[in-house]
Amino acid sequence: MTSPAAPAAVHLAQLNVATLRHPLDDPRIAPFVEALDPVNAAADGAPGFVWRLVGEGADDATGLRPAGEDVIVNLSVWETQDALWDFAYRSGHLDVMRRRREWFQRHVEAHLVLWWVPAGHVPTVAEALERLAELRENGPSPRAFTFASSYTADEAAAHSAP
Repeated sequence: MTSPAAPAAVHLAQLNVATLRHPLDDPRIAPFVEALDPVNAAADGAPGFVWRLVGEGADDATGLRPAGEDVIVNLSVWETQDALWDFAYRSGHLDVMRRRREWFQRHVEAHLVLWWVPAGHVPTVAEALERLAELRENGPSPRAFTFASSYTADEAAAHSAP
């Protein structure tokens, strides 16, 4: 008798985009820029953190502009949705988020997308932007969702099964 196959390990990928009110070197954005290193260090050390996108030779991804010249991207991978939630809403990151309207324009469409990836997979920016576009066009699904409309990894796997 054979044992049932163990479920594949998965992680949660997230992309969020933000449209800058001013260039990063503008003094009005300085408090955000000054918070980048401490917030990124907190993410790197947070329980459940796996990976985050950084520009070549940089400590963050603010120099990358794949979604437009005034749009910055944040792409990361976490062991679980709870780990990402805890970092986003139960750490010093929340203090920065509370001030986001000072630095970023209000989005009228989805600016955050979550999706499950196989453990060890590093999502590309193109993959992440495709998931965001899917969420914007079709609403939440097991392939592209938000905290408010989340799907489990099992639901995502069932949705992608042939």
